[in-house]
Amino acid sequence: MNKSIAKFLKIAIPLALGIFLIFYSYNKFSEEQLKEIGRYFSKADYWIVTLSVLLTVISHVIRALRWNILLEPVSHQPKVINNFMAISIAYLMNIFIPKSGEVSRAIVLDKYEKVPFATGFGTIISERVIDLIFLLCFTAAALMLQFDVLFAYLSEIVEPSKLILAFTALIVLLLLFFLFLKFSNSKLKIKLKEFFLGLKDGVLSILKIKKIGLFIVQSFLIWGLYLGSFYTATLALEETSTIDFATIIITFVVGSFAFAFTNSGFGSYPFFVAGILAVFGIAETVGTAFGWIVWTSSIASIVLFGVLSFIFLPIYNRSQV
Repeated sequence: MNKSIAKFLKIAIPLALGIFLIFYSYNKFSEEQLKEIGRYFSKADYWIVTLSVLLTVISHVIRALRWNILLEPVSHQPKVINNFMAISIAYLMNIFIPKSGEVSRAIVLDKYEKVPFATGFGTIISERVIDLIFLLCFTAAALMLQFDVLFAYLSEIVEPSKLILAFTALIVLLLLFFLFLKFSNSKLKIKLKEFFLGLKDGVLSILKIKKIGLFIVQSFLIWGLYLGSFYTATLALEETSTIDFATIIITFVVGSFAFAFTNSGFGSYPFFVAGILAVFGIAETVGTAFGWIVWTSSIASIVLFGVLSFIFLPIYNRSQV
């Protein structure tokens, strides 16, 4: 397949899926229900929404600090402000091109802090592994709190047979890739090996962390702030302010996965959040309004800090470029 076509499909398919979910969601609402959703938007407490966003921004600052702990074993200590701007740009890039943020983060550090791309990218992979562990812990907590309800909901959305098929296909692709690395003598293999050696240094940096206690504390703070941000957002609407802790955990988990479903959760975040809240007795109009309020405020923050970082990153590092 032509590379340009592949890149186009990588962007277009998640975007199209998000648009479909938006149309699907709103076509089932009556005119009165749509007006009701509008009323929830108008009566939301946006000071509370702003506080929710602020907690997320603080988590990004801590993520910038934590990144240096991962980079220390590979003899790099970038400026924290450069880390923060690289992270902000990464979140912005993910809105338009899914999964491109990790690459852009490594490129920024390579350009402005002379951290080799493969090494920086390796530390980002390590970071993603830690994030996945925390997300799986929240998922396990959600399953323990409301297993029957959550399993029934997810089974309606994704057929288990399709998940098994996708997992099998992934294993086959990985096997073919490793066979290529083992038996091929092409120039591509040599370049890939060089890249993976640098990647290995970055990934294995997690095993050489000197400030492990601080790293663990910062990791808990990041995810605590994520959950705290989501909980704070529920207080913006009277109808969601009384949601119990178990439902908050479950909705937080579903929302977190929804962000990876389309371009930064476009269309999918409000859809899935409204769906899971409906399972627990929250009106779908309330859940839809709440999902869009949380998603829109989050994206607005990402765009603001991402654009500012694009502008100020070269200015701040002018003397070093």
